[in-house]
Amino acid sequence: MKSKFSLLLIFCILTAACDYLKRPTFDVKADEAAIRAILDAEQIAWNNGDLEAFMEGYWKSDALQFMSQRGINHGWQDVLEQYKKAYPDRASMGTLGYEILKITPLSPTTFVVSASFHLTREVGPMDGMITLIFQKIDGKWLAVYDHTSSLIK
Repeated sequence: MKSKFSLLLIFCILTAACDYLKRPTFDVKADEAAIRAILDAEQIAWNNGDLEAFMEGYWKSDALQFMSQRGINHGWQDVLEQYKKAYPDRASMGTLGYEILKITPLSPTTFVVSASFHLTREVGPMDGMITLIFQKIDGKWLAVYDHTSSLIK
């Protein structure tokens, strides 16, 4: 009886160890830093009036999804065109500031970012909230989903 229990215990330990070793490992801090760097680059591009450079952090795919009070846009080019329509000149873009509230890893290749934003503009300030889903695609972190909501004051 004792030997059966010992064998069962050894089997359970080995099974657990094998399962643990199969789990993917990833460096959460390095991935968070990479995502923060993308958001920093977006902020710089926006504040330079460069929407194309701002969009470099987004997945260049028709599967990209952007949601806002204006509706749902699908695809990188469509999102860029909507940005150009909403912000036709440098004055309408203003100066962008982010406050990253939380970066949450869902898996080694998927993170969710919650942030607030503030635009300082001549036509008046704009504040809002952002939820971004980043995925690691071909070794590069890219926003594949963006839900941006303006706060009503």
